[in-house]
Amino acid sequence: MRVKLLSIAGLLGVFSGVLLIQAQDAATGIPPSDCPYFGSQREAYVTQALRAAGARRPTRRPSLSSLTEQVALHAAGIPGASGTHDVNKTYPEGSIDSFIFADLQKNNITPAPATTDYEFIRRVTLDLTGRIPTPARVLTFVNDPVPNKRANLVEELLASPQWVDKWTMYFGDLYQNTDIRNSTSLRRFPSGRNAFYQWIHDSLSNGKPYNQMATELITEAADNTYNDGAANWIINGYITGGPNQDIMDSMTANVFDTFLGISHVNCLLCHNGRGHLDTLSLWGSQTTRYQAWELASFLSHTSMTRGYPDSTNKNVYYWVVQDGAKGFTTDYTLNTTSGNRPARVAPSGCKAGQPCYYVPPQYIFNGDTPKAGENYRAALARNVTNDFQFARATVNYLWAQFFGMGIVDPPDTFDPARLDPNNPPPSPWTLQPTNAALLNSLAQQFVASGYNLKALMREIANSDTYQLSSRYNGQWNVAWEPYFARKFVRRLWSEEVVDAVAQSSGTMPTYSMTGFTDSGYAKVSYAMQLPDVVSAPTGDGNTSNLLDAFLRGNRDDQPRKQDGSILQALNLLNNNVVVQRSHATGTNASQLIVQNLNRSNTDLINTLFLTILSRYPTPDEMTKAQAAIPGGGSTRTAAVQNLVWSLYNKVDFVFNY
Repeated sequence: MRVKLLSIAGLLGVFSGVLLIQAQDAATGIPPSDCPYFGSQREAYVTQALRAAGARRPTRRPSLSSLTEQVALHAAGIPGASGTHDVNKTYPEGSIDSFIFADLQKNNITPAPATTDYEFIRRVTLDLTGRIPTPARVLTFVNDPVPNKRANLVEELLASPQWVDKWTMYFGDLYQNTDIRNSTSLRRFPSGRNAFYQWIHDSLSNGKPYNQMATELITEAADNTYNDGAANWIINGYITGGPNQDIMDSMTANVFDTFLGISHVNCLLCHNGRGHLDTLSLWGSQTTRYQAWELASFLSHTSMTRGYPDSTNKNVYYWVVQDGAKGFTTDYTLNTTSGNRPARVAPSGCKAGQPCYYVPPQYIFNGDTPKAGENYRAALARNVTNDFQFARATVNYLWAQFFGMGIVDPPDTFDPARLDPNNPPPSPWTLQPTNAALLNSLAQQFVASGYNLKALMREIANSDTYQLSSRYNGQWNVAWEPYFARKFVRRLWSEEVVDAVAQSSGTMPTYSMTGFTDSGYAKVSYAMQLPDVVSAPTGDGNTSNLLDAFLRGNRDDQPRKQDGSILQALNLLNNNVVVQRSHATGTNASQLIVQNLNRSNTDLINTLFLTILSRYPTPDEMTKAQAAIPGGGSTRTAAVQNLVWSLYNKVDFVFNY
């Protein structure tokens, strides 16, 4: 019988079944939209509409508070450690903590206690690198008497190649870098995806400022997307079944969603905001479709056509991205009656060739237009990256990664008319950010740093706000969620789960991927190093099934999710990635067991806990584990294997708390 330590199965009633009730849109009560194309944003729009209507999403997903409470309840108490922070101290003006703790005091909210060193090293190592810390690093950190050891650890992690791996995966998700997007029939092919992957990886590794990254993605032209990584982002706007304006609209929606956090532009490219966005966005409700067309006109000179590595094979192609090619020299034209969006019709009496037949580019937030001779996309990138909203959106996207929710949440639903604390919106509207002053301050610091992503993450990870415990002393009020008075738990990404099992077992895999490792790239040992989330790795169904169970998405119409499911629990219980690495013999036998089996029971148990969970067992866990492990023989080996399997199924293995 397996050792009966509290496992993830004990949480099934809390977070499983989330995907078991995926109601169809028809069951949501939301009327059909007159804009049939939402692409990968469809789910987000339905959710927003439900929230505005006061309805719940048709799933049983728990709130951050509920999930955190349940994980804290079922996870074992963590041993005390040295050098935790005093949350009652004063903070430098303009720091994260100066805003958060002032807000807590103003609202009479007591924050959670500071996290322990054991919790902190596991939390920050996973958040910054996607890996669990090694047992040796846990002990050296916990026993380090230096007062600034947490800041030193943050620097160590930010400088590591593992940081590049994790954030290459994150931006690969954000930029939707995948071989094929079935929702729009876009194909990059492995060579295009690989070039984009390498561009993201190199940009992060070289510390490229984020405004430069955004500028390159918006403006890049290429003769061959197999050779030009950055040009593989703008082609996300490709869509079949309509006129060129559909592609211009799609590219525009991607720019505003990805870099400004304003997804409602996608709606405005179908219709005026009034009567459609009235309950979702004050700014959107006051914005017209014509103004959205003015934004799309910045992309009106951009074409994407196919080129063929082998002229005799039209099934394999790269993309040629150009500006000002034949047929793409006029501004956005009002001459369509078919396609994926409603008709674009010029005013009555307006004829082709007349100015009224075309929409010139104009940036909506400042009225700016391209300068004489300026490339339209360069003008758009200049306006986007110099817009304070660009910094605000970037900060908010990353804040959500570290805290479980954005200061504006969901992070791509910014309402530009509700962001200024010095100019609040009219009643009944309220300020959208839960802490507008903090958001603006972080954005200002981000600009001042030269749009340095590591500087932003350093500021977050070193804050006492980030270093609060997920446990709360006293009665927690769910209404306190937006104040960040405690750390909310995060279920590990798919890749983090798989990599944590492999790393802790000491039995590392070697992953191959068709179109990647057979195209000049080395085989990898960590799932976080794979270039795609679809059909990866190749020829390893167990790993792929485990990765998919934890909802890594497809970088198209299925975003990465934090939801739970019974399938996740079943995979942890039965998938050979876990089961084989819980055995002392056979394929993928656990080197953790093999190399430590001769230790005394106490030393062995301590080693297993420290390696897998980054902590020692509690007295209760030690007592139960010792009672289950006999003194020697094959029975002892089986009991140790059961213990390892149980640790992989524990709540505090699956969650970052």
